[in-house]
Amino acid sequence: MFPAIRLVTFDALYTIIVPRLPIHVQYSQTFAPYIGVLDPESLRQSFRVAFSSLESEQPVYSKGSRTWWSEVVRRTALGAGADPKVLGESLPEIVSRLMARFSTKEGYRAFDDAIPCMRCLAEMNIMTAVVSNADSRLRAVLRDLDFPSSLDTIVVSEEEGFEKPSPEIFFRAITQVNRKIKRQDMIPIKPEECLHVGDELESDYNGAVAARMNALLLRRPGPDGQQAHRHPQGQVDAVQTVKDLGEVIHWMRASKARQ
Repeated sequence: MFPAIRLVTFDALYTIIVPRLPIHVQYSQTFAPYIGVLDPESLRQSFRVAFSSLESEQPVYSKGSRTWWSEVVRRTALGAGADPKVLGESLPEIVSRLMARFSTKEGYRAFDDAIPCMRCLAEMNIMTAVVSNADSRLRAVLRDLDFPSSLDTIVVSEEEGFEKPSPEIFFRAITQVNRKIKRQDMIPIKPEECLHVGDELESDYNGAVAARMNALLLRRPGPDGQQAHRHPQGQVDAVQTVKDLGEVIHWMRASKARQ
């Protein structure tokens, strides 16, 4: 018998929120008063290299998120041709401005379907949570974007010491929700009673399945669906996919009919 879904967890970036402008554009705007205007394409490429390198060298923000992002910013600027001396003099202020920008709706916007989806789930008496490989600023971002108070918990890798696709970060989210419902004398939620929605095949879909959860891979069309372009169709033929968060509600209703 198909288990009833009691908790839906969401990835954050490119699932429920997206940068308001491309990241390299926001970096360029912040850099300009301090180190001048850098080539946009060089910035885009150097950010990708810097971010990927730091993910491997210092996983889970091992030296703290500010130190981690300071190094990403430094490598991004140098990789795009910034003068090392000028950058060194202004780096602390640049980092502070970027950290602040990406803590608010100045840096991000919510997808149009994100908040309505969560509100609909709340009306269906389904609990919701966010599981993200982000740092703790994510809470401030979601608050500034007016995500609903019905969101039961936000789990971020910086605080937990684990990151997706590790099953442990998914288990941490379930544990936190279960602590909340224990106070209401409700039966604890099991992993098979959970659904995770995210846009990355390995981190979100495979990670959730490894945690014994149900999973949907989000493949948004258009430029905002960045991960959809990185997963060729043949790679996801055996994967349950949705094109938007409205389809998550349809999936939930269909799953209820199968109970």
